[in-house]
Amino acid sequence: MIVRIANADDGADIAEIYAPIVRDTFISFEAAPPSADEMSNRIVATLRMHPWLVIEKDGAVIAYAYATPHRSRAAYRWSCDVSVYVGENARRMGAARTLYQHLFSTLIRQGYASAFSGIALPNEASVGFHERMGFEPVGVYPRVGFKKGSWRDVGWWSHELQALDNNPRHPLPFLGNPETFET
Repeated sequence: MIVRIANADDGADIAEIYAPIVRDTFISFEAAPPSADEMSNRIVATLRMHPWLVIEKDGAVIAYAYATPHRSRAAYRWSCDVSVYVGENARRMGAARTLYQHLFSTLIRQGYASAFSGIALPNEASVGFHERMGFEPVGVYPRVGFKKGSWRDVGWWSHELQALDNNPRHPLPFLGNPETFET
């Protein structure tokens, strides 16, 4: 497996991984699966400030993870939201763990202090995974979304990336790095 920075050409593969999650589950609150072009646009927009990583196996993208701003106000700039998605045929291979490890390492180098993840509930697999990765529960937004015929809660988990400092430097933009990581 190879971990690398995503690029616009990965849009179709990422859309293919994400489509059944949007279409068949309440894990994502999107109403319709985004197109390949939309996913390409999201990748390009995200990479301006935050990392978006993929895992390739045998030349195919099998999983991806990315970070986005937690909120838009300046005081939140040291925090980000993170997500990871793994293709149906690539689960239980360590792809999500590997991606988060590389994502967190990158976010730390950029200067981020905390990562947050919102999980539509119930989702024991995602909750267990995030807690094994060091996330701690911080709260639940009750009945915040309606999908698949029911109101859904979203739980929020927090992961301290590095010790908090009372004089933090501004997070650096994600400028990318052409190197890949063999796993």
